[in-house]
Amino acid sequence: MAKRPEWLDNAVFYEIYPQSFKDTDGDGIGNIKGITEKLDYIRELGCTAVWLNPCFDSPFGDAGYDVADYYKVAPRYGTNDDLKELFDCAHKLGMHVILDLVPGHTSWDHPWFKESMKAQRNEYTDRYVWTDSIWEEPAGYGTLRGISDRDGSCIVNFFTHQPALNYGFYKPEKTWQQSMDAPGPMATREEIKNIMRFWLSMGCDGFRVDMAGSLVKNDPEGKGTISLWQDIRKFLDEEFPEAAMVSEWGEPDKSLAGGFHMDFLLHFGPSHYNDLFRCEKPFFEGNGDASEFVRKYIESYEKSERRGLICIPSGNHDMDRLARHISEEKRKLAFAFLLSMPGAPYIYYGDEIGMRYVEGLNSVEGGYGRTGSRSPMQWDDSINAGFSSAPSDKLYIPIDPSGDRPTAKAQMGDAGSLRSEVKKLIETRQAHPALQSLGEIEFVCDGAPGKPLAYIRALSEEKILVVINPTGKEYTVDCADGDVIYSFGSYELKAGALTVNAGSAVFMEL
Repeated sequence: MAKRPEWLDNAVFYEIYPQSFKDTDGDGIGNIKGITEKLDYIRELGCTAVWLNPCFDSPFGDAGYDVADYYKVAPRYGTNDDLKELFDCAHKLGMHVILDLVPGHTSWDHPWFKESMKAQRNEYTDRYVWTDSIWEEPAGYGTLRGISDRDGSCIVNFFTHQPALNYGFYKPEKTWQQSMDAPGPMATREEIKNIMRFWLSMGCDGFRVDMAGSLVKNDPEGKGTISLWQDIRKFLDEEFPEAAMVSEWGEPDKSLAGGFHMDFLLHFGPSHYNDLFRCEKPFFEGNGDASEFVRKYIESYEKSERRGLICIPSGNHDMDRLARHISEEKRKLAFAFLLSMPGAPYIYYGDEIGMRYVEGLNSVEGGYGRTGSRSPMQWDDSINAGFSSAPSDKLYIPIDPSGDRPTAKAQMGDAGSLRSEVKKLIETRQAHPALQSLGEIEFVCDGAPGKPLAYIRALSEEKILVVINPTGKEYTVDCADGDVIYSFGSYELKAGALTVNAGSAVFMEL
């Protein structure tokens, strides 16, 4: 396992979608200066670190995940100096900032791709994955075809305008499939190191890596991609040993082997994450089933040698807002879970105040159904909820039009609000190392239909029983006497037994 920056041990992250967080220049789009201005708000909540969604120069066909220049902040957000100031201000507050690194593909507007399209061989000919013939469309891949004089089809990773960078094939099977150690793939790898070196030297504290497990092609077991990241880990250990690396991989045994410190639990694939939050019967709404999530979590936990470095987000820019599926009081139970699990928790901006999914919006920058989760942060009851002074029709995405939309200002002044509960939970987590990233976990109850989630977190001599009961009936667990360190709802503690009532949560130090 890679040497871990100590600050990750108790990190609580706040994810910021820069376009929608805070606009300081009145153009209707959030910017870096707006994030810097609101660092005190994030710190007061209790979060110790910030993850910025992509802020590099881009044509914004996919909200910045289509990079046109990895070395330049998008002008609509400000300048490189503005980003450096954000790093510096965060550090003065004892906070850290990680950037979103998108190593798998670029925009088709990137200068590398424009050079790669040329028929004449050049430095960038092999920077992307091209077939030998325009007539070949490889099975299993989307492609770009007929866009230049170069003969060949170019593999894309997601949208049509996102050509895949070339890291080679673990098992090349055709003439156009280059090996991992071919000059083109090696040049791509070294350029990613240069990009990381550039921002880390400026004060960035690390990266969340987009689609980290997908770089090497024809690599079903991930062995090639693991070895690639091990090489990058070696570079980081030599030059930036304190750089934090968090992967969007969804397979912690592989990502940790590759040198990442933590791995994101994905909302798609086999994780059953959305059994808890976003399905027809979400567990935290009280009538669902968490047992398959627990089963898969334990499987991943054991595969990663019980290190438990699996990050669970409240949501993100790619999924429905939590509030679309979970009612207000039950959201407090969801956060009790999120903030008592191993790994670093991630709070998506606005989830702490219960921001809603805004229905019926037209797609903005490739958002499509995700656009309703990307609306502007709601700060107060002033114009545009304090997000921007621009005319409302100039906003990047329309603000929640509801008259009762939640705001940060109102919730900060209400001891019973969701935000106040989230702050209390973070304070509890920070006061008890067993509840933080490295504490072990053993499940007592798996959240099968009609049952709560219950687990014991432990580190050194500290043990904490967590019971989260969104069901409609009470739950009793046998336990030694202990001290209740957090509760929501109601409970009864008698000799040798803890009864947690319906819609309640209890953390008890054993």
